[in-house]
Amino acid sequence: MISENAPLASLDQWEDDVISRYPEPEHKSKEDYRNYDSPERDTVREFYRLNHTYQTYDFVREKEREFLKFDKKELPVWGAMEFLNTLVDDSDPDTDLDQLQHLLQTAEAIRADGHPDWFVLTGFVHDMGKVLCLFGEPQWAVVGDTFPVGCQHSDKIVYPEYFANNPDSRDERYNTKYGIYEPNCGLRNVHMSWGHDEYLYQIMKDYMPEPALYMMRYHSFYSQHREESYNHLMDEHDHEMFKWVRKFNPYDLYSKSPKPPVVSELKPYYEDLIAKYLPATLRL
Repeated sequence: MISENAPLASLDQWEDDVISRYPEPEHKSKEDYRNYDSPERDTVREFYRLNHTYQTYDFVREKEREFLKFDKKELPVWGAMEFLNTLVDDSDPDTDLDQLQHLLQTAEAIRADGHPDWFVLTGFVHDMGKVLCLFGEPQWAVVGDTFPVGCQHSDKIVYPEYFANNPDSRDERYNTKYGIYEPNCGLRNVHMSWGHDEYLYQIMKDYMPEPALYMMRYHSFYSQHREESYNHLMDEHDHEMFKWVRKFNPYDLYSKSPKPPVVSELKPYYEDLIAKYLPATLRL
């Protein structure tokens, strides 16, 4: 039975679907990453039906008010990552790695390519916002392709037919090309669908360099950084910063491997990196 709060067998199932839509451009195909005995398309479709139905402008503003008070927990960053690890998933047939190991793999791939240390740290923390699930949030309000709310939904968003169920699609304030926004107003003035991207950005916005913040905030905005469907809302600065979002995307999707990183060996490096950029504790 599919649960309305958790139609997916795991949060990773959403990323599997993204990989199937945007396979690595070189020699790898989607089959290199996940091999379920039978494709879980029904649960993915149900996930997007819920996401596209309920992610309204009013819902997003409500979640901003609820979670941007940051009154749920206070933890050191490494402790927050260990808290995230309680989301460990037994249904993934690809690997036995936990959330922390997956994030270390992403960060280590970035480090191996010689990128700046703040880029490495971004790879390490970029999914930390998924702790929203541990605060009782449904999957469709934590993961999934993100998109602007308060204006017309692009037909380049995955399963766009489900937006017919979204009340905003029938609201004259929100269902035109620009909706409540001005042409090329800049994404800083646009409300995005609620999830782990926006939540992490809001946690980190006072601490990390701007390219890192764009990576955090827009790494799931596939209808823009892959399809360029919202150029009419972006300004020149957004376009410049999205070069970083696109640079981050391959590490986000394609760095998974069954070989586990040795957490005890890597922890001192990452604790030093955390201390360089972030406060001793974060309010979640």
